[in-house]
Amino acid sequence: MLEDARSQERRFDVICVHAFSRFYRNGAEMELTIRNLRKHGVEVVSVTQPTGTDPSQEMMRQIIGIFDEYTSKENGKNVLRSMRENAKQGFWNGATPPLGYKTVEAEKRGSTIKKRLVIDPVEAETIKLIFKLYLEGDGTSVPLGIKNIAQWLNSHGYRTRLGATFGVGPVHAILNNRAYATGKWPYGRRNARSGDLNDPASIVEIDIPPIISVDDFEKVRARLAHNNPNVTPPRIVNGPSLLTGITVCASCGLGMTMTGTRKRQRTYSYYSCAGCKQRGRAVCQGRHIPMAKLDNLVLQNIKDRLLQPDRLRGILAGLIDRKAAQDADVQKRRHALEAERSSIQEKIDRLYGAIENGVIALDADLKARLDALKNNKSIIDAQLQRMQTQAADTAEVTQQRIEAFGAIVRQALDGPNVQVKKAYLRSVISGIEVGDHKIRIFAEKAALAAAVAGRPAAAGNVRGFVRKWCALGESNPSCRNENPES
Repeated sequence: MLEDARSQERRFDVICVHAFSRFYRNGAEMELTIRNLRKHGVEVVSVTQPTGTDPSQEMMRQIIGIFDEYTSKENGKNVLRSMRENAKQGFWNGATPPLGYKTVEAEKRGSTIKKRLVIDPVEAETIKLIFKLYLEGDGTSVPLGIKNIAQWLNSHGYRTRLGATFGVGPVHAILNNRAYATGKWPYGRRNARSGDLNDPASIVEIDIPPIISVDDFEKVRARLAHNNPNVTPPRIVNGPSLLTGITVCASCGLGMTMTGTRKRQRTYSYYSCAGCKQRGRAVCQGRHIPMAKLDNLVLQNIKDRLLQPDRLRGILAGLIDRKAAQDADVQKRRHALEAERSSIQEKIDRLYGAIENGVIALDADLKARLDALKNNKSIIDAQLQRMQTQAADTAEVTQQRIEAFGAIVRQALDGPNVQVKKAYLRSVISGIEVGDHKIRIFAEKAALAAAVAGRPAAAGNVRGFVRKWCALGESNPSCRNENPES
C-alpha cells in the first residue's frame, strides 16, 4: 500500500485507519511516514482521533503516536512476563514443538487452555533411531556420520513432521539438543526480535519427558567434538586411507600422509613423511612406504600378536584382578547402605504406626524427626541408584568378553570395508611409528580394556592436530609412554 501511495500511478488520495495505532506503533516512524505520504499527495486519516494539518491537530497526533508506542512496549513487556510465568509453571507457550513431542491440554483456566509437551511415540522412535545410527550404526555398518544418517533416513522413507526429507542441519541440531536427554527445554534462549542470545539467568527451563539417556547423549557429544573439523581433520575421519592420523615418522615425529604416483595407467599409493614433504629435507630426510605394505604389516601383526586371547589376557590380567577387588569393595558398601536403609524404613514405619494407633501425637518435634529420617533415606536411595548406574555402565572385562572381542575385531579387520577397519583399529591402538628398520605400534591398556568391555574410552583434552603433545614441552618425556604394549 505504501509503495502504491508513492508511485506515479497511485489510485487513491487517502489512507483511512480506525486509529493511528493501527497504522504505526512507533511515534517517530509514523510521523516521518505521514509527512512523506503528504509529499506524494496522500493523507492519513483516523476515524476516531484528531486528523488534519492544523498545528494543534498535528501536535495531538504526535502525542497519540508517543502514547501508542509506550502502550505497545508495555503490552509487550507484560506479555513476555506472562509467558515466562507460564513457562515457569511447566506449560508450553504455543511454539511448534520439537521433533519427538506433541502438545496436549493440561488444564483449563477460564477460556485459556494450558498445554504441556508429551512424547509423540512415532516421532520419538525417529529421534532414538538417529542417536542409535550415530552411536552404533544400523546393525550392518559402523556408526554413521551426520550426512550418512540423513541419507539413510531419506532412503528408508523417514520424513520430517512436514513431510520433507532430512538434511544435515536438522540431524546435527537433533544430535546437539540436550533437552532430549535432560528433560529440560530452555525457554527464552534468544530474543524474538533480534535473534541475539539472552542472559542465561533469564532462561526458564520447562520440564519435558526425556527421550534418550544422558549417557547416550554424552557419548554422542564426545564423538561430535572429536569429529569436529576444527579438532580432527575430515580426511582422518572419512578418508580412504586406513592409517592416516595415527601413523608418524620416527625421525621427525610428524604424520605420515597419503601420496601417490601414476605410471602406465596404474596408481601407486604411499605413506610419506609430511615433515619432509612440507618443510624440506632440512627437517627430515623423509621416508616412503607403500600403503598396502604398511596396512598389511600393521593388520597382520595386530591380529597375530595382540588380538589373540592369550595375549589379551596377559595384557589385561592386572586390570581384571583390580576390577574384581573394586567390585568386592563396592558390594560391601552396597550391603551396608541397604542395611542402613532398612533400619531407617523400620523406624519410619514404627513412628507412622504409633501415630495411627494414637500412641503418640504428631507435634513439631516428631515431624522434624520424620523429616530427618526421610532425608537420610533419600540420600541413601540416591547413593544406591548411583552405584547401580555405575555398575550398569561399567561392563566387566571377563575371559569370555576377551575371546569374543578378539574374534570380532579379527573378523572386521579381514573385511573389505575401510571405515569398519578404521573404527575397530582405533579402538585398540593409539599410534604407529614408522622407522627405517622398525615399526612400533602403541596402545594403552585402559583404552583396550574399555573396548573389550564395550564402552568408549574417555576423550582426551588434546586437539587432534597436535601430536605428541606434552604439558611442559619436549623437556617432559614422562608424558610419553616409552614402554607401551605392542
